[in-house]
Amino acid sequence: MMNFWNNKKILVTGGAGFLGSFVVDDLIKNRKVPQENVRIPRSADTDLRIWENCVKVVNDIDIVVHLAGRGGGIGYNRKYPGLLFYDNILMNSQLMEAARREGVEKFVGIGTVCSYPKYVPVPFREENLWDGYPEETNAAYGLSKKMMLVQSQAYRQQYGFDSIHLLMINLYGPRDNFDPESSHVVPALIRKFVDAVRNSQEEVVVWGTGKVTREFLYAEDAAEGIILASEKYDKSDPVNLGSGSETSIKDLVELISELAGFDGEIRWDTSKPDGQPRRLLDVSRAKKEFGFKARVGLREGLKRTIDWYEANVLKAK
Repeated sequence: MMNFWNNKKILVTGGAGFLGSFVVDDLIKNRKVPQENVRIPRSADTDLRIWENCVKVVNDIDIVVHLAGRGGGIGYNRKYPGLLFYDNILMNSQLMEAARREGVEKFVGIGTVCSYPKYVPVPFREENLWDGYPEETNAAYGLSKKMMLVQSQAYRQQYGFDSIHLLMINLYGPRDNFDPESSHVVPALIRKFVDAVRNSQEEVVVWGTGKVTREFLYAEDAAEGIILASEKYDKSDPVNLGSGSETSIKDLVELISELAGFDGEIRWDTSKPDGQPRRLLDVSRAKKEFGFKARVGLREGLKRTIDWYEANVLKAK
């Protein structure tokens, strides 16, 4: 599908961020897109909550890959639900409308597993997306992303606008956000355990009971899935993007503890929320529609991420 990207000008919002940096790498290194054809707006000087900025960034663009957004882990989502809802709704809605008006060929929207109902048969199938209300700690964020799917389908119906929507599972990998205030579960745990070893701590405290399950997708795999969907998928139905492998938080904690070399005590703070009971996506549609299958296993991906954290974040402290 190399010809798909020939002479295309591509906007990657969030392209300087965690997942976006891998998407940009894939475009330039693997799809041979000239660097000057990839536009990467920076949030510091291009606030996508402002309409004029959305109009500016889509000017003369053929493909939009919209990764920019505001989000975090359970603690962050509980603390800032209004901010998450408002900022994401504003960015998503305005950017898609600006892209439609500009005549952009394709809009690739990135949604989230948090849009799924709290209680839904496992594995989550795209057909079950509207079968209930999202888990409370993630509802504002999940619904803000879900509205992008509604807009995408409405624009395809009324305007014939080519927009697709990918439902992303929990991501992790090198370049992730390790800030304790806003990080997701994997980088938060890596920081806790690696720092505990460095500081000779005898105990690490982690949230919840450890009984809930999650699915994790390595960022480089996620970027490949986004690129494949951009090239090959042109339907209004959302598509799950995940690894198809379920892991309990307890097993995740023990694996990160082992890889980090921590041999102290792990204490579970059960006063803190677990979040959604189980998360596992049915990834058959992604494989059928555009041939996506995750390649990096959890142990290998975690090892690479820990190595990156030790080499890049710890050295900077």
